[in-house]
Amino acid sequence: MPRRVNMPGADEIFGPTSSPEQSESSGQSSDQSSAQSSAPASGRVRHNEKMTVYLTSEELLAVEQTRLQMRGELGRNIDRGRLVRAALAVALDDWNTNGLDSQVGQLLRNVGTK
Repeated sequence: MPRRVNMPGADEIFGPTSSPEQSESSGQSSDQSSAQSSAPASGRVRHNEKMTVYLTSEELLAVEQTRLQMRGELGRNIDRGRLVRAALAVALDDWNTNGLDSQVGQLLRNVGTK
Protein backbone atom coordinates (compact mmCIF):
# COMPACT_ATOMS: atom_id res chain seq x y z
CA MET A 1 0.00 0.00 0.00
CA PRO A 2 1.54 3.36 -1.06
CA ARG A 3 1.98 5.89 1.66
CA ARG A 4 0.51 9.29 0.83
CA VAL A 5 1.87 12.34 2.59
CA ASN A 6 -0.18 15.53 2.88
CA MET A 7 1.96 18.54 2.10
CA PRO A 8 0.95 22.18 2.58
CA GLY A 9 0.42 24.31 -0.52
CA ALA A 10 2.75 27.05 -1.68
CA ASP A 11 0.50 29.75 -0.18
CA GLU A 12 0.72 28.12 3.23
CA ILE A 13 4.50 27.67 3.03
CA PHE A 14 5.41 31.14 1.78
CA GLY A 15 2.55 33.08 3.35
CA PRO A 16 1.48 36.65 2.56
CA THR A 17 4.08 39.24 1.61
CA SER A 18 2.63 41.74 4.07
CA SER A 19 0.61 41.31 7.22
CA PRO A 20 -3.08 42.28 7.16
CA GLU A 21 -2.43 44.74 10.00
CA GLN A 22 -0.02 46.73 7.83
CA SER A 23 -2.44 47.08 4.92
CA GLU A 24 -5.35 48.00 7.20
CA SER A 25 -3.31 50.45 9.27
CA SER A 26 -2.33 52.47 6.22
CA GLY A 27 -5.95 53.66 6.04
CA GLN A 28 -6.01 53.62 2.25
CA SER A 29 -7.81 51.34 -0.13
CA SER A 30 -5.96 49.99 -3.15
CA ASP A 31 -7.88 52.44 -5.37
CA GLN A 32 -6.71 55.41 -3.32
CA SER A 33 -3.09 54.31 -3.21
CA SER A 34 -2.94 53.69 -6.97
CA ALA A 35 -4.39 57.15 -7.62
CA GLN A 36 -1.60 58.94 -5.77
CA SER A 37 0.64 60.94 -8.05
CA SER A 38 3.93 59.89 -6.45
CA ALA A 39 3.35 56.15 -6.04
CA PRO A 40 6.68 54.32 -6.11
CA ALA A 41 7.30 51.23 -8.21
CA SER A 42 6.06 48.17 -6.37
CA GLY A 43 9.45 46.45 -6.14
CA ARG A 44 9.70 42.96 -4.70
CA VAL A 45 6.17 42.05 -3.67
CA ARG A 46 3.72 39.47 -4.88
CA HIS A 47 1.86 40.80 -7.89
CA ASN A 48 -1.69 39.56 -8.36
CA GLU A 49 -2.28 41.00 -11.80
CA LYS A 50 -0.51 40.36 -15.07
CA MET A 51 -0.20 42.42 -18.23
CA THR A 52 1.43 41.24 -21.43
CA VAL A 53 3.32 43.80 -23.50
CA TYR A 54 4.71 43.09 -26.95
CA LEU A 55 7.98 44.76 -27.88
CA THR A 56 10.02 45.00 -31.03
CA SER A 57 13.42 43.31 -30.92
CA GLU A 58 15.04 46.75 -30.74
CA GLU A 59 12.91 47.76 -27.74
CA LEU A 60 13.69 44.50 -25.94
CA LEU A 61 17.39 44.93 -26.66
CA ALA A 62 17.23 48.47 -25.24
CA VAL A 63 15.52 47.15 -22.08
CA GLU A 64 18.17 44.45 -21.67
CA GLN A 65 21.05 46.88 -22.25
CA THR A 66 19.59 49.31 -19.73
CA ARG A 67 19.06 46.52 -17.23
CA LEU A 68 22.66 45.36 -17.58
CA GLN A 69 23.98 48.93 -17.34
CA MET A 70 21.93 49.47 -14.17
CA ARG A 71 23.28 46.19 -12.80
CA GLY A 72 26.83 47.44 -13.32
CA GLU A 73 26.26 50.92 -11.93
CA LEU A 74 23.97 49.98 -9.03
CA GLY A 75 25.67 46.72 -8.16
CA ARG A 76 22.27 45.01 -7.95
CA ASN A 77 20.51 42.59 -10.25
CA ILE A 78 17.50 44.46 -11.61
CA ASP A 79 15.04 42.19 -13.43
CA ARG A 80 13.06 43.36 -16.45
CA GLY A 81 9.77 43.41 -14.54
CA ARG A 82 11.14 45.69 -11.86
CA LEU A 83 12.66 47.99 -14.47
CA VAL A 84 9.36 48.21 -16.37
CA ARG A 85 7.34 48.79 -13.18
CA ALA A 86 9.73 51.60 -12.13
CA ALA A 87 9.55 53.22 -15.57
CA LEU A 88 5.76 52.92 -15.53
CA ALA A 89 5.60 54.56 -12.10
CA VAL A 90 7.71 57.48 -13.37
CA ALA A 91 5.58 57.85 -16.52
CA LEU A 92 2.30 57.77 -14.56
CA ASP A 93 3.61 60.27 -12.02
CA ASP A 94 4.64 62.59 -14.86
CA TRP A 95 1.19 62.18 -16.45
CA ASN A 96 -0.60 62.87 -13.15
CA THR A 97 1.52 65.96 -12.57
CA ASN A 98 1.69 67.44 -16.08
CA GLY A 99 -1.15 65.86 -18.08
CA LEU A 100 -0.84 66.47 -21.83
CA ASP A 101 2.42 68.37 -21.25
CA SER A 102 4.06 65.23 -19.80
CA GLN A 103 6.51 63.21 -21.87
CA VAL A 104 3.94 60.42 -22.18
CA GLY A 105 1.28 62.89 -23.28
CA GLN A 106 3.55 64.37 -25.91
CA LEU A 107 4.65 60.98 -27.22
CA LEU A 108 1.13 59.59 -27.42
CA ARG A 109 -0.29 62.76 -28.95
CA ASN A 110 1.96 62.18 -31.95
CA VAL A 111 1.30 58.44 -32.35
CA GLY A 112 0.13 57.66 -35.85
CA THR A 113 0.83 61.14 -37.21
CA LYS A 114 4.21 60.26 -38.69
